[in-house]
Amino acid sequence: MREPPISPIPLTRLAPSPTGALHLGNAFSFLINWAIARKLSWNIILRIEDLDVSRVHEGMIEDCLNTLKWLGIDWDGQPILQSSDMNRFHTGMQALAKARRVYPCDLSHKQIQEALNAPQLGDQPDAAGYEAIRPDPIPDRFDNPETSWRFIPDDNPIRFHDHNMGPQAFSKTDLGEDFIVWTKRQAPSYQLAVVIDDHASGINRVVRGRDLIDSTPRQLMLYRALGFTPEPEYTHLPLILSPDGRRLAKRDLDTHIGSYSALGGPERVIGLIAHWVGITPEPTPMSTSEFLDTFDPHTLPKNDIVFREEDAQWLRS
Repeated sequence: MREPPISPIPLTRLAPSPTGALHLGNAFSFLINWAIARKLSWNIILRIEDLDVSRVHEGMIEDCLNTLKWLGIDWDGQPILQSSDMNRFHTGMQALAKARRVYPCDLSHKQIQEALNAPQLGDQPDAAGYEAIRPDPIPDRFDNPETSWRFIPDDNPIRFHDHNMGPQAFSKTDLGEDFIVWTKRQAPSYQLAVVIDDHASGINRVVRGRDLIDSTPRQLMLYRALGFTPEPEYTHLPLILSPDGRRLAKRDLDTHIGSYSALGGPERVIGLIAHWVGITPEPTPMSTSEFLDTFDPHTLPKNDIVFREEDAQWLRS
């Protein structure tokens, strides 16, 4: 596969998904990612992750861009649409198939092992399960809507240092069964798409929510199976939770950034995030430039943050 461009300085990405309006949790993650990058002199690209066509709503890409601009977040260069070039994903799948690291099968790992280990007396191994592990010939394209493809992890534990959460270690048992890298909607899964896109763009710094920390070992396995170097450095951020302990989601209409932008400027949203990361003892209206001036990337919180009822009232006061 084509080697990524050589990046002379650290490079990160903002990667919104236009499957719904951005909410306070997204604003927290994107603002912190942006502030870390600008504080430490990283470059930033913006990648719109629009591969899940069935969930991309009309006007959402423009809405995402407008929300980031309203927050005062900028980036370097033009936005990149993830769906603009599907060939690189097919090339990656061909490489994994040639290395015998993927197979076209919807069976679980346990079912496949049972098929391979079935006794020769009486029951024969499931032919479909057996052949699925060693597909031959390897397809040039992976456009069969009847077939998804799974990646076979190796047995070695995956270890990495997270710049906020500290040392991390995942065993094969922690990661569970073989995971899907190509879906029946004829597109790569998130795990494969993010690896191929990050490598192609030369991304070497990844900042994202803690809910994706267990995706990191899977992605590192894919980096290594594809022979991609260097591997990115990771920083995982705490999540923003609702008062009942749920992670904020795009279905939480009352936390959509659009509902706050309709009230005026971003100073209260920025001020609440500043409070969450310990810049101020209480929420105080703050501009994006003031946030950047006072932000310290080395003192990020590790524990999840609760969006309290009083926070909601303050934002709208």
